[in-house]
Amino acid sequence: MSIATYRGRFAPSPTGLLHAGSLSTAVGSYLEARCRGGQWLLRMEDLDPPREVPGAAADILRTLEAFGFEWDGEVVYQSRRHDLYGDALRQLIASGHAYACCCTRKEIAAAAQRGLDGYVYPGTCRNGCPDGRAGRAWRLRVTPGESVVRDRLQGEHRQNLARDIGDFVLLRADGFWAYQLAVVVDDAEQGVTDIVRGADLLVSTPRQLAVYAALGLPAPTYCHLPVLTNEAGEKLSKQTLAPAISGADAARQLRAALTLLGHAPPAECGDLAELWRWALASWSLASVPLGPLRLRVGSLPGVGLA
Repeated sequence: MSIATYRGRFAPSPTGLLHAGSLSTAVGSYLEARCRGGQWLLRMEDLDPPREVPGAAADILRTLEAFGFEWDGEVVYQSRRHDLYGDALRQLIASGHAYACCCTRKEIAAAAQRGLDGYVYPGTCRNGCPDGRAGRAWRLRVTPGESVVRDRLQGEHRQNLARDIGDFVLLRADGFWAYQLAVVVDDAEQGVTDIVRGADLLVSTPRQLAVYAALGLPAPTYCHLPVLTNEAGEKLSKQTLAPAISGADAARQLRAALTLLGHAPPAECGDLAELWRWALASWSLASVPLGPLRLRVGSLPGVGLA
Protein backbone atom coordinates (compact mmCIF):
# COMPACT_ATOMS: atom_id res chain seq x y z
CA MET A 1 0.00 0.00 0.00
CA SER A 2 1.40 3.41 -0.92
CA ILE A 3 1.51 6.14 1.68
CA ALA A 4 -0.95 8.24 -0.35
CA THR A 5 -3.72 5.67 0.11
CA TYR A 6 -3.62 5.60 3.92
CA ARG A 7 -6.99 6.41 5.48
CA GLY A 8 -7.43 6.24 9.24
CA ARG A 9 -10.24 7.21 11.59
CA PHE A 10 -11.29 7.93 15.17
CA ALA A 11 -14.73 6.73 16.21
CA PRO A 12 -15.84 7.82 19.70
CA SER A 13 -19.18 6.91 21.22
CA PRO A 14 -21.33 9.66 22.82
CA THR A 15 -22.11 7.48 25.83
CA GLY A 16 -19.91 9.90 27.77
CA LEU A 17 -17.26 12.58 27.42
CA LEU A 18 -13.68 12.06 26.26
CA HIS A 19 -11.24 10.95 28.97
CA ALA A 20 -7.47 10.37 29.11
CA GLY A 21 -7.77 6.92 27.57
CA SER A 22 -9.76 8.09 24.58
CA LEU A 23 -7.39 11.05 24.16
CA SER A 24 -4.38 8.72 23.94
CA THR A 25 -6.15 6.64 21.31
CA ALA A 26 -7.10 9.73 19.31
CA VAL A 27 -3.52 11.07 19.48
CA GLY A 28 -1.99 7.78 18.33
CA SER A 29 -4.51 7.34 15.54
CA TYR A 30 -4.09 10.93 14.36
CA LEU A 31 -0.29 10.92 14.40
CA GLU A 32 -0.03 7.58 12.62
CA ALA A 33 -2.31 8.84 9.85
CA ARG A 34 -0.60 12.21 9.43
CA CYS A 35 2.94 10.83 9.62
CA ARG A 36 2.09 8.37 6.85
CA GLY A 37 0.69 11.15 4.67
CA GLY A 38 -2.85 9.90 5.07
CA GLN A 39 -6.33 11.12 5.90
CA TRP A 40 -7.93 11.03 9.34
CA LEU A 41 -11.71 10.68 9.48
CA LEU A 42 -14.05 11.26 12.41
CA ARG A 43 -17.12 9.10 13.00
CA MET A 44 -19.62 9.33 15.85
CA GLU A 45 -20.75 5.84 16.90
CA ASP A 46 -24.22 6.82 18.12
CA LEU A 47 -26.17 3.60 17.61
CA ASP A 48 -27.24 2.99 21.23
CA PRO A 49 -29.59 5.86 22.22
CA PRO A 50 -30.50 4.45 25.68
CA ARG A 51 -26.83 4.68 26.73
CA GLU A 52 -26.01 8.04 25.14
CA VAL A 53 -25.45 11.14 27.24
CA PRO A 54 -27.36 14.20 25.98
CA GLY A 55 -24.96 16.71 24.46
CA ALA A 56 -21.97 14.33 24.56
CA ALA A 57 -21.50 14.21 20.77
CA ALA A 58 -21.26 17.99 20.50
CA ASP A 59 -18.95 18.13 23.53
CA ILE A 60 -16.64 15.52 21.98
CA LEU A 61 -16.32 17.60 18.81
CA ARG A 62 -15.62 20.79 20.78
CA THR A 63 -12.98 19.01 22.85
CA LEU A 64 -11.20 17.58 19.81
CA GLU A 65 -11.16 21.02 18.21
CA ALA A 66 -9.79 22.60 21.40
CA PHE A 67 -6.94 20.06 21.36
CA GLY A 68 -6.03 20.98 17.78
CA PHE A 69 -7.22 17.85 15.97
CA GLU A 70 -8.08 18.45 12.31
CA TRP A 71 -10.14 15.79 10.54
CA ASP A 72 -10.78 15.28 6.85
CA GLY A 73 -14.30 15.68 5.48
CA GLU A 74 -17.53 15.86 7.43
CA VAL A 75 -18.21 14.00 10.65
CA VAL A 76 -20.13 10.79 9.96
CA TYR A 77 -22.93 9.74 12.33
CA GLN A 78 -23.88 6.08 12.51
CA SER A 79 -27.46 6.99 13.45
CA ARG A 80 -27.91 8.30 9.89
CA ARG A 81 -26.68 5.13 8.19
CA HIS A 82 -29.32 2.52 9.01
CA ASP A 83 -29.96 1.79 5.33
CA LEU A 84 -26.33 0.73 4.84
CA TYR A 85 -26.50 -1.71 7.74
CA GLY A 86 -29.82 -3.07 6.50
CA ASP A 87 -28.40 -3.68 3.03
CA ALA A 88 -25.43 -5.53 4.52
CA LEU A 89 -27.64 -7.73 6.70
CA ARG A 90 -29.88 -8.62 3.75
CA GLN A 91 -26.78 -9.63 1.79
CA LEU A 92 -25.62 -11.86 4.63
CA ILE A 93 -29.06 -13.46 4.95
CA ALA A 94 -29.27 -14.08 1.20
CA SER A 95 -25.82 -15.71 1.17
CA GLY A 96 -26.67 -17.96 4.12
CA HIS A 97 -24.14 -16.29 6.43
CA ALA A 98 -26.79 -14.87 8.79
CA TYR A 99 -29.74 -16.52 10.51
CA ALA A 100 -32.55 -15.54 12.87
CA CYS A 101 -32.23 -16.36 16.57
CA CYS A 102 -35.06 -16.53 19.11
CA CYS A 103 -32.95 -17.17 22.21
CA THR A 104 -33.12 -14.91 25.24
CA ARG A 105 -30.06 -14.00 27.30
CA LYS A 106 -31.35 -16.17 30.13
CA GLU A 107 -31.70 -19.19 27.83
CA ILE A 108 -28.21 -18.70 26.44
CA ALA A 109 -26.69 -18.35 29.92
CA ALA A 110 -28.36 -21.58 31.00
CA ALA A 111 -27.09 -23.59 28.02
CA ALA A 112 -23.72 -22.03 27.18
CA GLN A 113 -20.17 -22.01 28.46
CA ARG A 114 -18.17 -18.86 29.17
CA GLY A 115 -15.82 -17.80 26.38
CA LEU A 116 -13.42 -14.95 25.72
CA ASP A 117 -16.09 -12.27 25.64
CA GLY A 118 -19.21 -13.50 27.40
CA TYR A 119 -21.14 -16.70 26.74
CA VAL A 120 -20.33 -18.81 23.67
CA TYR A 121 -23.58 -19.11 21.73
CA PRO A 122 -24.46 -22.85 21.66
CA GLY A 123 -25.99 -22.76 18.16
CA THR A 124 -29.56 -23.40 19.25
CA CYS A 125 -31.12 -21.66 16.23
CA ARG A 126 -28.48 -22.49 13.63
CA ASN A 127 -30.87 -24.75 11.73
CA GLY A 128 -33.95 -22.64 12.38
CA CYS A 129 -35.91 -21.44 15.39
CA PRO A 130 -37.83 -24.04 17.40
CA ASP A 131 -41.47 -24.54 16.39
CA GLY A 132 -43.77 -21.78 17.56
CA ARG A 133 -41.01 -19.24 18.15
CA ALA A 134 -39.93 -16.32 15.98
CA GLY A 135 -36.47 -14.84 15.60
CA ARG A 136 -35.60 -11.90 17.84
CA ALA A 137 -32.07 -11.20 16.63
CA TRP A 138 -29.81 -12.04 13.69
CA ARG A 139 -26.48 -13.83 14.07
CA LEU A 140 -23.47 -14.46 11.83
CA ARG A 141 -22.74 -18.12 11.18
CA VAL A 142 -19.04 -18.53 12.01
CA THR A 143 -16.87 -21.24 10.52
CA PRO A 144 -14.56 -23.61 12.40
CA GLY A 145 -10.87 -22.89 12.51
CA GLU A 146 -8.44 -20.30 13.75
CA SER A 147 -8.58 -16.61 12.90
CA VAL A 148 -5.25 -14.74 12.87
CA VAL A 149 -4.90 -10.98 13.37
CA ARG A 150 -1.48 -9.60 12.45
CA ASP A 151 -1.43 -6.46 14.53
CA ARG A 152 1.20 -3.81 13.73
CA LEU A 153 1.95 -3.22 17.42
CA GLN A 154 0.66 -6.21 19.40
CA GLY A 155 1.95 -8.85 17.00
CA GLU A 156 0.05 -12.00 16.05
CA HIS A 157 -3.27 -12.63 17.79
CA ARG A 158 -5.02 -15.98 17.31
CA GLN A 159 -8.59 -16.86 18.13
CA ASN A 160 -10.94 -19.73 17.34
CA LEU A 161 -14.28 -17.99 16.79
CA ALA A 162 -16.42 -21.11 16.85
CA ARG A 163 -14.92 -22.29 20.14
CA ASP A 164 -14.22 -18.98 21.90
CA ILE A 165 -17.10 -16.74 20.73
CA GLY A 166 -19.71 -18.68 18.76
CA ASP A 167 -22.18 -17.25 16.25
CA PHE A 168 -22.45 -13.59 17.20
CA VAL A 169 -25.17 -10.96 16.95
CA LEU A 170 -25.50 -8.59 13.98
CA LEU A 171 -28.90 -7.10 14.82
CA ARG A 172 -29.96 -7.13 18.46
CA ALA A 173 -33.33 -8.30 19.75
CA ASP A 174 -34.14 -4.71 20.78
CA GLY A 175 -33.77 -3.57 17.16
CA PHE A 176 -30.37 -1.87 17.54
CA TRP A 177 -27.49 -2.71 15.23
CA ALA A 178 -24.59 -4.57 16.78
CA TYR A 179 -21.18 -2.91 16.81
CA GLN A 180 -19.56 -5.81 14.95
CA LEU A 181 -21.67 -5.24 11.84
CA ALA A 182 -21.87 -1.44 11.90
CA VAL A 183 -18.14 -0.87 12.34
CA VAL A 184 -17.29 -3.09 9.36
CA VAL A 185 -19.90 -1.53 7.10
CA ASP A 186 -18.78 1.98 8.03
CA ASP A 187 -15.06 1.36 7.66
CA ALA A 188 -15.57 -0.34 4.30
CA GLU A 189 -17.91 2.35 2.98
CA GLN A 190 -15.56 5.13 4.11
CA GLY A 191 -12.55 3.45 2.54
CA VAL A 192 -10.65 3.09 5.82
CA THR A 193 -7.39 1.24 5.18
CA ASP A 194 -5.74 1.34 8.62
CA ILE A 195 -7.42 1.13 12.00
CA VAL A 196 -5.56 2.40 15.07
CA ARG A 197 -7.57 1.95 18.27
CA GLY A 198 -7.37 0.67 21.85
CA ALA A 199 -6.14 -2.83 22.68
CA ASP A 200 -9.39 -3.61 24.49
CA LEU A 201 -10.93 -4.06 21.02
CA LEU A 202 -8.39 -6.64 19.88
CA VAL A 203 -10.61 -9.46 21.17
CA SER A 204 -13.43 -8.36 18.82
CA THR A 205 -11.23 -8.01 15.72
CA PRO A 206 -11.63 -11.66 14.56
CA ARG A 207 -15.41 -11.15 14.56
CA GLN A 208 -15.00 -8.13 12.34
CA LEU A 209 -12.69 -10.04 10.01
CA ALA A 210 -15.41 -12.70 9.75
CA VAL A 211 -17.94 -10.03 8.72
CA TYR A 212 -15.53 -8.64 6.12
CA ALA A 213 -15.06 -12.12 4.68
CA ALA A 214 -18.80 -12.90 4.64
CA LEU A 215 -19.51 -9.63 2.81
CA GLY A 216 -16.64 -10.22 0.38
CA LEU A 217 -14.85 -7.03 1.46
CA PRO A 218 -11.10 -6.43 1.86
CA ALA A 219 -10.08 -6.02 5.49
CA PRO A 220 -7.99 -3.08 6.76
CA THR A 221 -4.77 -3.39 8.72
CA TYR A 222 -4.99 -3.12 12.52
CA CYS A 223 -2.91 -1.51 15.23
CA HIS A 224 -4.11 -1.72 18.84
CA LEU A 225 -2.61 0.84 21.20
CA PRO A 226 -2.13 0.17 24.94
CA VAL A 227 -5.12 0.97 27.12
CA LEU A 228 -4.92 3.12 30.22
CA THR A 229 -6.10 1.57 33.47
CA ASN A 230 -6.80 2.79 36.97
CA GLU A 231 -5.03 1.47 40.07
CA ALA A 232 -7.44 -1.47 40.22
CA GLY A 233 -6.32 -2.54 36.75
CA GLU A 234 -9.64 -1.53 35.18
CA LYS A 235 -9.63 0.14 31.78
CA LEU A 236 -10.28 3.88 31.99
CA SER A 237 -13.81 4.30 30.68
CA LYS A 238 -17.14 5.89 31.39
CA GLN A 239 -18.08 2.75 33.35
CA THR A 240 -15.08 3.17 35.68
CA LEU A 241 -15.86 6.87 36.12
CA ALA A 242 -12.78 8.16 34.29
CA PRO A 243 -12.70 11.97 34.58
CA ALA A 244 -13.40 13.97 31.43
CA ILE A 245 -10.58 15.89 29.78
CA SER A 246 -10.88 19.64 29.25
CA GLY A 247 -9.80 21.83 26.37
CA ALA A 248 -8.94 24.50 28.92
CA ASP A 249 -5.84 22.49 29.85
CA ALA A 250 -5.17 21.00 26.42
CA ALA A 251 -1.40 21.50 26.22
CA ARG A 252 -0.72 19.77 29.54
CA GLN A 253 -3.04 16.89 28.73
CA LEU A 254 -1.62 16.45 25.22
CA ARG A 255 1.89 16.30 26.73
CA ALA A 256 0.65 13.60 29.12
CA ALA A 257 -0.90 11.58 26.30
CA LEU A 258 2.27 11.77 24.21
CA THR A 259 4.41 10.70 27.16
CA LEU A 260 2.16 7.73 27.87
CA LEU A 261 2.56 6.72 24.23
CA GLY A 262 6.34 6.65 24.63
CA HIS A 263 7.04 10.12 23.26
CA ALA A 264 8.22 12.61 25.91
CA PRO A 265 8.20 16.16 24.48
CA PRO A 266 11.07 18.46 25.53
CA ALA A 267 10.36 21.18 28.07
CA GLU A 268 10.66 23.94 25.47
CA CYS A 269 7.50 22.68 23.75
CA GLY A 270 5.22 24.79 25.89
CA ASP A 271 2.09 25.46 23.91
CA LEU A 272 -0.29 23.29 21.89
CA ALA A 273 1.05 24.23 18.46
CA GLU A 274 4.64 23.48 19.49
CA LEU A 275 3.63 20.12 20.94
CA TRP A 276 1.88 19.10 17.74
CA ARG A 277 4.82 20.18 15.58
CA TRP A 278 7.19 18.16 17.76
CA ALA A 279 4.86 15.13 17.78
CA LEU A 280 4.43 15.14 13.99
CA ALA A 281 8.20 15.25 13.55
CA SER A 282 8.94 12.65 16.25
CA TRP A 283 6.15 10.06 16.05
CA SER A 284 7.24 6.43 15.74
CA LEU A 285 5.02 3.44 16.38
CA ALA A 286 8.12 1.52 17.48
CA SER A 287 8.36 3.78 20.55
CA VAL A 288 4.84 2.99 21.79
CA PRO A 289 4.76 0.55 24.74
CA LEU A 290 2.56 -2.53 24.54
CA GLY A 291 0.80 -1.70 27.82
CA PRO A 292 -1.54 -1.69 29.55
CA LEU A 293 -0.53 1.54 31.28
CA ARG A 294 -1.70 1.96 34.86
CA LEU A 295 -2.27 5.47 36.20
CA ARG A 296 -2.00 6.50 39.83
CA VAL A 297 -4.94 8.19 41.49
CA GLY A 298 -4.74 11.94 41.05
CA SER A 299 -2.15 11.74 38.27
CA LEU A 300 -4.46 13.00 35.54
CA PRO A 301 -4.18 15.11 33.50
CA GLY A 302 -0.41 14.90 34.06
CA VAL A 303 1.56 11.71 33.82
CA GLY A 304 1.81 9.32 36.74
CA LEU A 305 2.38 5.62 36.13
CA ALA A 306 2.08 3.06 38.89
